[in-house]
Amino acid sequence: MTTATTTGADASASAPVSLPPRSAGSATSSPTRRSAPSVAWLGLVPFAAYVVLFLAVPTVLAIGSGFFTKDGSFTWSNVSALSDPVVLTTFANSAGLSLLTAVVGAIIGALVCYALLGMNPDGVVRSTVDAAAGVLAQFGGVMLAFAFIATIGIQGVVKLFLQDAFGIDIFANGTWLYELPGLILPYIYFQIPLMVITFMPALAALKPQWAEANLTLGGTRSSFWLRIGIPVLAPSFLASLLLLFANAFSSYATAAALASQGSQIVPLQIRASLTSETVLGRENLAGALALGMIVIVGVVMALYSLIQRRAARWQS
Repeated sequence: MTTATTTGADASASAPVSLPPRSAGSATSSPTRRSAPSVAWLGLVPFAAYVVLFLAVPTVLAIGSGFFTKDGSFTWSNVSALSDPVVLTTFANSAGLSLLTAVVGAIIGALVCYALLGMNPDGVVRSTVDAAAGVLAQFGGVMLAFAFIATIGIQGVVKLFLQDAFGIDIFANGTWLYELPGLILPYIYFQIPLMVITFMPALAALKPQWAEANLTLGGTRSSFWLRIGIPVLAPSFLASLLLLFANAFSSYATAAALASQGSQIVPLQIRASLTSETVLGRENLAGALALGMIVIVGVVMALYSLIQRRAARWQS
């Protein structure tokens, strides 16, 4: 007959573990530590003040002048001016100019980024192009207008050289530089560097493992770009295109310096509205035009944010 016995190890394993008694005040003996208030948010104060003064306040003023008269009464007459054929033509000119320069700048800028893709990021050529793109993307306004006037203006160096050396008069059909077509070249001038700045990180984020996997599976260089590279880069390219469109649509200084006598685009139409007492028989038209620009740029930047969020999934 066998007797069930419990070994010492089993007994010790099954026995309840006794814990030392805890004093009644131990639960409250260690007070909760509170972190000291951070002062890092103070660094945002200058930026927040800048945003309020130069973005929030002008937006409120544009809305106020667009929906209210000078005596403070609400009206729809200012906003109804946006349906005037002259104003619609102005918005169409701005949209067409912005879209054309954005597409040309995006394509040329993407090609420049592709040419720089295989170069050493710390090399001389890559560093020079990056530095030049950062400077030229901000080179606009009166300086850029003067550069084009001095180069291809009526008495410009290139214009006189072509006329004297080859008998080519680039202004044979009119001085287009000071009209709406003359804004295309200056806008492309700063659109291309901006495209290089915004699109180069997306192109550099393509992983070499994807190309190796494509070659391992029997793919070619063209199949990599058609099936992997272009689909992955499409959101980033479209986001950069929208950013270029918004940049051109809101540009003012270069157009004001070149086309000083016209109001073919919305920013110049706003200037004309502010400098004249009555435009199209309506008051505060400048506020309504600014409100229209805010809506268009807001929609474009919202689409840019959504597309950029999708593109960030591939770049992370």
